Amino acid sequence: MLSHQAIREECCEANRLLPATGLVDLTFGNVSVIDREAGVFAIKPSGVDYADLTPEQMVIVDLEGNVLEGNLRPSSDTPTHRHLFLSFPGIRSVVHTHSRNAVAFAQALCPLPCLGTTHADHFRGDVPVTRHMTPEEINGDYEWETGKVIAEAFAGRDPMDAPAVLVAGHGPFAWGPSASKAVEYAHALEICAEMALKTLSLNPGIGELPKVLREKHFLRKHGKNAYYGQA
Repeated sequence: MLSHQAIREECCEANRLLPATGLVDLTFGNVSVIDREAGVFAIKPSGVDYADLTPEQMVIVDLEGNVLEGNLRPSSDTPTHRHLFLSFPGIRSVVHTHSRNAVAFAQALCPLPCLGTTHADHFRGDVPVTRHMTPEEINGDYEWETGKVIAEAFAGRDPMDAPAVLVAGHGPFAWGPSASKAVEYAHALEICAEMALKTLSLNPGIGELPKVLREKHFLRKHGKNAYYGQA
């Protein structure tokens, strides 16, 4: 058995979920899963079709960016995932897609506003959009700098209160305590983006959900006093 089998299998399964959720076209997306104790993460190999993925193909990378195991090149977004694992120590998995409705908000440089309870069930307030990267950042270590602008967008904010971001002109990243949960947040983000686009087309002047209702829905599912679902 290859080493780090558990995160290989979790990573492979989550990557194969992406087409089933409708979150990806072609090979536009990737999932990574970290083993914090070992200081390594597994990530999808670059450009490989989801239907062909196996746990053995997952690439193992350390937190310094060194490829430790794998015969295929890791996703080109690997430095971004690495930056997020270093910046957000409470997360275990990162998902990146180019899901169409979320990308629309990223391209428009619009945070995704909390317009209803579906959004509030998953995200406490808006999902932020990053600033545009500078020419120096783009022409430097581009993928690493992408992680840096994401972390910058969460300065002073708990990344698990809104476990997703819209990278300006690019697309969404989401994260969570497991790969399946990170994919769920990425899926919820896309659903909420579609709902928001339709809502804003009907009433462009609609305001955000009242804070008391937003907080009620978020906290009934998250935090120490949550009561949604089973214990």
